[in-house]
Amino acid sequence: MPAPPSKDGPRINEDIRVPRVLLIDEHGEKQGVMPTTSALEAAEEAGLDLVEVSPNSDPPVCKILDYGKYKFEEQKKKGAARKRQKLVEIKEIKLRPNIDTHDYDVKARAMHRFFEEGDKVKVTLRFRGGEMRHPELGMKLLQQVRADFDPVAKVEYEPRMEGRQMIMILAPR
Repeated sequence: MPAPPSKDGPRINEDIRVPRVLLIDEHGEKQGVMPTTSALEAAEEAGLDLVEVSPNSDPPVCKILDYGKYKFEEQKKKGAARKRQKLVEIKEIKLRPNIDTHDYDVKARAMHRFFEEGDKVKVTLRFRGGEMRHPELGMKLLQQVRADFDPVAKVEYEPRMEGRQMIMILAPR
């Protein structure tokens, strides 16, 4: 017979099956180590729940609090943490081997902005027609990009030919 499905979150009230617990009352004051039954009685008297907050300690630490409110606060904390984290995106900049200096400067400014925002940049150098005969021009351009951005970015993926294009990925330092 399979084990009953375990609930997620801390154990509360009758689910706490250890003989002794360290009790913290509803005011946050330590009441000391006591049998679980008397801790349950104290929680019942206060009209709140007995929640196991630190199950791995010896003895487990239990707190008297409103479980619904506790769950709500935990959910709010998780939501706030999720809001704070930033997903790193890969932005793509497309170049051509014989790019004009002004056009290159415009692309470089965009790349600087991407690095300031904490994003990675994939530099794609597309070759057309006769340009394929001179991949060294493309390599020279990518080496220039690497040199220009050395203070703010590191090369994560070395320049490499993939079909008719050369690709390099830079990540902010």
